[in-house]
Amino acid sequence: MAYSDFTLARAKDELGITVSEGSQLFADISPIPASSYLQESIKRSQRFVTLVNTEKARSEYLVAPILGEVLEHCAPQASLFPGVEFNVDKERGLQGFCDFILSQSPEQIDVEAPVITITEAKNESIRSGLGQCIAEMVAAQIFNQRRGKPVDYIYGVVTTGTNWRFLRLHNSTVEVEGREYFVNEIDQILGILTLPLRQHLGL
Repeated sequence: MAYSDFTLARAKDELGITVSEGSQLFADISPIPASSYLQESIKRSQRFVTLVNTEKARSEYLVAPILGEVLEHCAPQASLFPGVEFNVDKERGLQGFCDFILSQSPEQIDVEAPVITITEAKNESIRSGLGQCIAEMVAAQIFNQRRGKPVDYIYGVVTTGTNWRFLRLHNSTVEVEGREYFVNEIDQILGILTLPLRQHLGL
């Protein structure tokens, strides 16, 4: 069993997670203006990604550039890991690959605690990725605790590159943002994505 085997129901039942939907978690977050480079990159990639419509295309051409810009705002005190194996608790099925991990650590060679944000890329359905993302967030919570660097909140994102849904884990409760954000709201998306790192880094 791996992260990809978790549905939302399975995550709730097997990981003891309570899910709260409809929260307005980020309504008051200040936007961060996207660079002209990112704006142009999104503009160039959208049509191609829509036509190809694979997770790999969406991950590489839309999600990665956006997360790369997040890292630019928080470097050098943060690190980004794409497509990394994150084996935390085999017996509970908390193993496998995460699409993207953001850590509040300057080390880029290996994932170090505290892991702050997990991002799961999907080609179409946001809902289908919620269980997997929650399992990865629980793994990040355990990972941080075992290394003596627990944090109050683990953040999660499920995205198609064009649509973004945000989650927040505290103890055993996951709050799911009540709305999706769209890539034409890129300034708001950047504001939300940088928030966890800015909070922990005091930026």
